[in-house]
Amino acid sequence: MSSCSNALVICGTDTDVGKTVVSALVVQGLGATYWKPVQSGLEGGGDSGRLQALLQLPAERLLPEAYRLQTPVSPHWAAELEGITIDPARLALPAVAGALVVETAGGLLVPLRRDWLQIDQLAAWGLPVLLVARSGLGTLNHTLLSVEALRQRSIPLLGLVLNGPLHPDNPATLAALAQAPVLAQLPPLEPLTASGLAAQWQAQDLGRTLTAAMGAAPNPH
Repeated sequence: MSSCSNALVICGTDTDVGKTVVSALVVQGLGATYWKPVQSGLEGGGDSGRLQALLQLPAERLLPEAYRLQTPVSPHWAAELEGITIDPARLALPAVAGALVVETAGGLLVPLRRDWLQIDQLAAWGLPVLLVARSGLGTLNHTLLSVEALRQRSIPLLGLVLNGPLHPDNPATLAALAQAPVLAQLPPLEPLTASGLAAQWQAQDLGRTLTAAMGAAPNPH
């Protein structure tokens, strides 16, 4: 069954930085099970629906969300609009065969409820984080603040994935200032296809570097 040694969380520095695309990249590359615990906004089937449309996963590798919230706003507010309070006990990690990829909703400090931030849930899980960031303008501040928040809570950081047009300086600057490896730079893929993601996985040798980072991550369990 899945254990902390082959499970990871994919988080973003902000909304719409490409977490689901990177999640698809990693799920396909590792042959992992995918879980989006909290989904706010169900247009297009939510992120689980979009990932399934892209990868055509077998049913056992696509877990149902713990919470499916209609409104595309912060989870705490979406839940309140539906008369729901998100219970961290329902977010316990599932037992699966093989690797597990967990995709969060929005950025690290997004509230799941008014007294429980997403980063509090990350600390409770104790899983290492793969942080997805934009490649271009604005990424330095957002990414460094996110790295600082993770380290203040002793949450292991596997590395960074930069999503978007390749940038001539940001990868080196982030690697130096964040003291974390840039494991991949994912350019825009038009059209976005499973085969295109597989080609990027191979070309960037992400299987080797990510597996090595996961093996080196502290295991608190």
